[in-house]
Amino acid sequence: MIRLVVVDDEPMVCAHLRVILGAADDVEVVAEAQDGAEAVEAVVRHRPDLVLMDLRMPGVDGLAATERICALPDPPPVVVLTTFDTDAHVLAALRAGAAGFLLKTTAPHDLVELVRVAAAGHTVLSPAATARLVAASSAGRRRDEGARARLRALSERDLEVLTCLGRGLSNADIARELFLSEATVKSYVSRMLVKIDCRNRTQAGVLAHEAGLVDGAGLVDGPG
Repeated sequence: MIRLVVVDDEPMVCAHLRVILGAADDVEVVAEAQDGAEAVEAVVRHRPDLVLMDLRMPGVDGLAATERICALPDPPPVVVLTTFDTDAHVLAALRAGAAGFLLKTTAPHDLVELVRVAAAGHTVLSPAATARLVAASSAGRRRDEGARARLRALSERDLEVLTCLGRGLSNADIARELFLSEATVKSYVSRMLVKIDCRNRTQAGVLAHEAGLVDGAGLVDGPG
């Protein structure tokens, strides 16, 4: 059972999401929150498997709440679910630690499947968010010197693994591509996140794009 916390300042949106997600046999909405501060409290209280987070809310907004949740011990993945998909919104959410970025126009069936994918530890991005990320890279973020500087402590193998994360590959995919065991890949990823000061593999993937390690590939792990 995937246990969810839904965060949105519109009660009707929360109710709608509860109906959509609750229709799945393997998904349960365990709590709702109307602002970021309530979201953090709900996560601490209920220890969910996943958080669906709106961005614009009164008081503590979605970005701040995402950062606070990701700073908790053993935090759940946070997937932003919003109506805003500008470059700034997408990149800010991923840099805050979000494990995904989806739009509220996502079809109900796709949303349920993407919740399953995100709860399994994969990155989920809407097509629009993917386009924003790739466009931002094409506009010059690939040569961000600050991003490249953060990679100087990485070994050649670390860089190979990081490039795979930037392409949206799972640990199993990386293991097959680099001829490693999944356990070894998991160990590489864990140590590398510390070296490059990233909270999760999504942030690491964004850094890979900004440093120019990935060309023309998006951080996409969607249904199928």
